[in-house]
Amino acid sequence: MSNIREVAKRAGVSIATVSRAFTNPDKVSQSSLKKVMDAVDEVGYRPNMMARNFRSTKSYAVVVLVPDFANLFFSKVIRAIQETGQKHGYNILLGETRDSKEREADYLKLVETRQADGVIQLSPHIPEQELLPHPHISAVAACGACDTPYASVRMDHIAASFSIVNYLISMGHRKIGCISGLSDNPHSRDRLKGYKQALAKAGIDFDDSLLYEGNFTMQSGHDAGVYFAQLSQRPTAVFSMNDLMAVGAIKSFKEHNIRVPQDISITGFDDLDFATYTDPALTTIRQPAEEMGKKAMLLLLQILDGKPPTQQEFILKHEFVLRDSVVQFSG
Repeated sequence: MSNIREVAKRAGVSIATVSRAFTNPDKVSQSSLKKVMDAVDEVGYRPNMMARNFRSTKSYAVVVLVPDFANLFFSKVIRAIQETGQKHGYNILLGETRDSKEREADYLKLVETRQADGVIQLSPHIPEQELLPHPHISAVAACGACDTPYASVRMDHIAASFSIVNYLISMGHRKIGCISGLSDNPHSRDRLKGYKQALAKAGIDFDDSLLYEGNFTMQSGHDAGVYFAQLSQRPTAVFSMNDLMAVGAIKSFKEHNIRVPQDISITGFDDLDFATYTDPALTTIRQPAEEMGKKAMLLLLQILDGKPPTQQEFILKHEFVLRDSVVQFSG
């Protein structure tokens, strides 16, 4: 079994530097910290967390509140949180809240009873349902929408949805349907704002009949596809607020002998792994999931170390991913 001496030798630093890298990483230079973490991976060293916890008032654990384990987007964020946490000697405790205040309160007790040091919240902020911020709990929000009252890492959902709807308009589409998430979800509200802003900029009136409220599941996307297929004047393109609903809609369109993209174009949001393999491959928005998870974990570690963040909100850039599900409309 590898030990701290092997790590120090491989990294070319002192044993004391390796120890500080685990206990007080902010007191180690970035170059030395990288050498230590690279050496840890190379020799397969794992610090004795139990012994360290007995000597410390910290638990070296962080709770990650996840609204739904079935949502594939969150798996990328969680993976980055885990990898970053482990490199800094922290264990990750996952809690599926299912949007339940009671379940969330149970997980927050882990921090109140010192079984965990802090919380990363992956649910979008809904004031009337939110138990955070809590005066005695260190917390960071990741993946949320705007107006989160504590430190957060997110992307601009309004700008992202604006960009993809604006692209549909540039391809000649003026009758653009929208499959939204639930209306009380902040992500849905922000993405709807972007959709409406793009229409308004192009001088296109918002048509409520072209808006179908889903719930971010594939089934709700399929139901939306049925709805649009049965309209007397179908949209020529559809903006789906996530990839799962887009896939459900594509299946529904094909069942109604509506070709995608020849008869109707469609876009998604998230760029989940399967978006490349759908038929047709899905044009979508890529959220910086891994970067979001890593940044959220580092931000929480900074807060736990008693250092207030330099800013309240960190907004990461999205990426527009062009594939095969949109064609030029010339009707």
